[in-house]
Amino acid sequence: MTNKADKRQVLIEEVFADRSLLESENHRRAIHSVIEDLDQGRLRVAEREDDGTWTVHSWIQEAVCLYFAISPMVEDIEAPIPFHDKVPLKRDLDAAGIRVVPGGVVRYGSFLERGVVVMPGFVNIGAFVGAGTMVDTWATVGSCAQIGKGVHLSGGVGIGGVLEPPGARPVIIEDDCFIGSRCVVVEGMLIRRGAVLGAGVVLTKSTKILDVRGKEAREVQGEIPENCVVIPGTRPRSFPAGTYDLPCALIIGERSESTDKKTSLNDVLRSFALS
Repeated sequence: MTNKADKRQVLIEEVFADRSLLESENHRRAIHSVIEDLDQGRLRVAEREDDGTWTVHSWIQEAVCLYFAISPMVEDIEAPIPFHDKVPLKRDLDAAGIRVVPGGVVRYGSFLERGVVVMPGFVNIGAFVGAGTMVDTWATVGSCAQIGKGVHLSGGVGIGGVLEPPGARPVIIEDDCFIGSRCVVVEGMLIRRGAVLGAGVVLTKSTKILDVRGKEAREVQGEIPENCVVIPGTRPRSFPAGTYDLPCALIIGERSESTDKKTSLNDVLRSFALS
């Protein structure tokens, strides 16, 4: 989708290094056109390669940062949700084929494929949300986060955003994942296709992720593998003042194709005796 030879990249990188160029009409036009392309799905901050790795386009992140620098504060009290901000709300939702329930906020510069439903939640600039995904009540999708197709972000889920430093990987949730209520996924975590996070799982760069399906626990770094079922857990850690239980994430099982044909994602959790 992203043209790696995009001529605007040079202009964006120039002005990001030298903010005096923000007065240049060519550079300002390049910034606006990149944000418009993000809004229309012609560009993405990050893209999945054929080998399963993800490429982050840092110059597009730079364009998002620069957009705030050149956009004036505007007050709109006639909009469905009055606001005073630099980024307008996304428009033409009917033509885009997306449903936004009253109280839902989707900012310009994000892209939602057809069939996305946003309950009273929030989708920030630079984010991409795939077809058929549900952003449930009070769930938030942070700036530049990449959410796949057929994902369910349950109530109160917090998907972190990232703008700087340019090149930092955003949070990525691949297709067909289920993210349980009140989960927090931040700091560039990668949730692979089909994974299920039970309610209350917190994943950060420093979170210990332990695969406990074998005879001995095995630590996983930076991502949740495909189709894995994850729940919150604790592990002991000693300090000068004593030993305390710190939060961690436990990989306890795996979704199977036969299970998915018969049951919902909630039933997958129930099969592991989870609510």
